[in-house]
Amino acid sequence: MHHRLRRVGRVAIAVTLSTVTLAAVVLAGFLFSDGQTHAPVPTILAKDLPANRPSSDGRIVVAVALGATGTVGSDVLAPYGVFASSPEFSVYTVAASAAPASIDGGPAIVPTFTFADVDSGRAPAPDVVVVPAVGDPYGSAEAPLRDWIVRKSNQGAHVLGVCSGSMLLAETGLLDGRSATSHWSRVAALQKTRPQVNWVTGQRYVQDGAVTTTAGVTSGIPGALSVMAQLDGATEAERVGALVGYPDWSLHGSRAIPVQSFSLADLPVGVNAIAPWLRPTVGVGLTDGVSEIDVASAFEVYNMTYAARAVAVSANGTVTTEHGMVLVTDTEKRAPKLSRVIVPGATSVNSIDPQLAEWAKARNIAADALHGPTGATGFDGALEDLAAHTNRGTAISAAKMIDYPTAGLELAAGGPALRAPILLLLSLLFSVGVGLIPTMMRRVKRRSGK
Repeated sequence: MHHRLRRVGRVAIAVTLSTVTLAAVVLAGFLFSDGQTHAPVPTILAKDLPANRPSSDGRIVVAVALGATGTVGSDVLAPYGVFASSPEFSVYTVAASAAPASIDGGPAIVPTFTFADVDSGRAPAPDVVVVPAVGDPYGSAEAPLRDWIVRKSNQGAHVLGVCSGSMLLAETGLLDGRSATSHWSRVAALQKTRPQVNWVTGQRYVQDGAVTTTAGVTSGIPGALSVMAQLDGATEAERVGALVGYPDWSLHGSRAIPVQSFSLADLPVGVNAIAPWLRPTVGVGLTDGVSEIDVASAFEVYNMTYAARAVAVSANGTVTTEHGMVLVTDTEKRAPKLSRVIVPGATSVNSIDPQLAEWAKARNIAADALHGPTGATGFDGALEDLAAHTNRGTAISAAKMIDYPTAGLELAAGGPALRAPILLLLSLLFSVGVGLIPTMMRRVKRRSGK
């Protein structure tokens, strides 16, 4: 009996050691992935920043907010690009500080104005405030942002909450008594923690009075078009909608979207997140005049799936987008080792900026225009490119996470995704080996004692 108990104890110790080791490996992988996503803003001198100004002098003013705890880039870039595509809208970015704001997995953004600039009248008061998802929507670091949004709303501004930006909006109390939506992975928790709000699922966006909230990430594009129609009429919204080219969008079309949930099909993405070791680093080559939506798509699909680390690269460390947003990137000289370079907005290899193409050639890495078999740019092209360089399942999971329609896309089969599964298997074997260490030590001690 005593011998049996000792054996059970040894097995329990081995299982505990293996479990703890595996948990530590998984946690280390996740923290490593998260750390790369929340990389610090590249250091540049303030004197090197390009002129930062609103997109135009349009009569309808849109302020796109930036958080202090990290901001989801697509939630900022995509609505900015939509509104700025109309000369009737003057769009700027705004934050508590004038310092470049860190963007999850993408280039930092230099705010056009600060909250103090707007409050003092040095910047025009917004007719619309766009609220993206931020790193810590409930924390004290975002209190200035929450307070500023409430002030602007009380002064009559329309509010557009994009994706999980609804979490920050819920914390302000502006959603109490209203209907709202959010990213599908957040709604269940919000229904429990914020019962004062009527949380809606299966809708691309929900408008309740002067507050509009959207579903996941790219739903900010139809949401912005809806607000545009409210403030400037259907004709301009339809013109910009055709220009942007969001799949199956029409101003009076259905807002219904599938009600999503995590499934086994998303497991490879989860494995990528906890086994980031040796994953490729992709350089996203940016030049002045690049479309905000093209920038958003390049970073979103790769970082959302953890299939590769995407790093913004430009010649001088700063880029001014098509409609005047200033981005901070790594310079070509400072860029890490890259597996390839993708160029958002380029429709062919010949349309890639010559300096960027020459730089990539000098480093013996391919420079590819970011588009798929259909030749489309934006999110269509980025998802098709992701499928071709990973696999179709990864691209489908990416589209699901960003609530993007895939019916019209050509998602190639790609190759087998072996890196992450092999690393996970090695992690399991390593954990089992650690669990067996006490047994092996006892055997060595027993043999050495003979």
